[in-house]
Amino acid sequence: MQVLEDVLRRLGETDRPLVEVLDETTAAARVLSYRDVTRAAQALVEQLVEQMGDGGRPRKVGVLCGNTPEFVVADLALLAARIVEVPVPLAFSAEQAAGLLEDVDVCLVDELGERRLAEWGRANVLPGHCRTVAVSFDRLAGTDAGPLRIGAAADDWECKVIHTSGTTSRPKGVRIRAHAVNSLLESLLSVMPERAFARYLSVVPFSLLIEQVTGLYMVLLHEGTLVQLPAAMPLVGTDAKAVAAVMPFVRAARPTALVATPALVDEFAAAAEAADEGTAAREVFGTEAAPLICCGGAPVHPNVLRRLEALGLPVHEGYGLSENSSVVSWNTPGARRIGTVGRPLPHVRVRIADDGELLVNSTSLFAGYTRNDPSSLALDADGWLLTGDLARIDEDGYIHITGRKKNVIITGTGRNVAPEWVEAQYAQLPFVNAVAVVGDGLVALRGLFLVRPGTDPEAALAEITAYGREHLSEVERVADPVVLVSSEEVYRRFFTVTGRPVRAAVLQAIADGSIGSN
Repeated sequence: MQVLEDVLRRLGETDRPLVEVLDETTAAARVLSYRDVTRAAQALVEQLVEQMGDGGRPRKVGVLCGNTPEFVVADLALLAARIVEVPVPLAFSAEQAAGLLEDVDVCLVDELGERRLAEWGRANVLPGHCRTVAVSFDRLAGTDAGPLRIGAAADDWECKVIHTSGTTSRPKGVRIRAHAVNSLLESLLSVMPERAFARYLSVVPFSLLIEQVTGLYMVLLHEGTLVQLPAAMPLVGTDAKAVAAVMPFVRAARPTALVATPALVDEFAAAAEAADEGTAAREVFGTEAAPLICCGGAPVHPNVLRRLEALGLPVHEGYGLSENSSVVSWNTPGARRIGTVGRPLPHVRVRIADDGELLVNSTSLFAGYTRNDPSSLALDADGWLLTGDLARIDEDGYIHITGRKKNVIITGTGRNVAPEWVEAQYAQLPFVNAVAVVGDGLVALRGLFLVRPGTDPEAALAEITAYGREHLSEVERVADPVVLVSSEEVYRRFFTVTGRPVRAAVLQAIADGSIGSN
């Protein structure tokens, strides 16, 4: 990752603030400089070499850390030492974690990771030969290891294994190349405003590649500061209560940029509309100007985006795949069209197949999977990635995602329905936290609606039913809604961190009666 390494060499020994950690009162509890962080990373590299006992170094290292300074230290240490990094979401089940960690030599854990590992049971998650290394910033900072030593320039190498969902409970890993990440970062640098990531607030898990790219690498490239929530705070996408809980921290952080989930964008809209005229940015973000609000994963309804636009808070939707090292396209401040996921980044080419599938070709494509399953994406003979997403490209080059090729519902009456569009309509209801629609082979659509805590399920059911009758055709309407009050456990069962429905789990739960008719 030449572009990143150049910045680390230039700024690694400076006193510029790199990480700022907020406390429970939203105050800045700790500020760590570039020198503090990079020297701790060097100390960790030396500790890993010592742990191996034979003067060597581990080949592949798992990272079980929250959104903490320790994750940043671990990530930079492994990149500098040319060691394959396997970040694992703490929200995973033991079986999911084991699927990613099955061949790691060492597993790094901060306090949150150590606690989670104990809950899973070490023997249930880690291979027998794997060593665990506790990562403590304070302990590493006290070793005086000296400046970070970045490995000599080398040919392309596999720098990360990133989880992606599959058809089984054991996620497959996407093998990410260092040159691919470098290509992506150079592309982002060319389209993002100068210093846009000068002060970035991280609210979603760092185990997501997009958060590593935006929350750490783009921050470094813009010589900025990463602002982190208190370690005990739930992260957005892992807990239904996190969206509301994070709002005071958003204002206190005064961010210039952040990546938000669709649910958090909805919360921004509600808070902005409650503010006095002309004060939306100050009330929501504590800034006079709107930050760069980036959003991906599930779509945000265009009406919500237009409401925020009118209040001076534009949202920049994008589209990405782990198989492309994250970002494929993004609406940027200089080129944005509501209802699209933007234009492809400069290093990416896209086209539409005869059946409507979006194909991607770029210099940031992955090196393959750790295991294949029926959900694995394929490359055609000419090197184009078959994304599985249905799309169209308008005359100005903006990409419109219309659904998932495999998600298109064919009802028992033979009608085709794109569930993503239906879900986006129902998601406009202010009390709806998340919605998933299924219906293959059924006479009518079924839907699971997670409503915000404090909502009366019976009243919600009545309003959902009325909304469907008024705004949707008979084919698109959910005929038998299932309403559940959102909770951390329920959300994790049926939705991914980025808000995408786990449709197989929803369909199975409806079929076996574990979530039944209201």
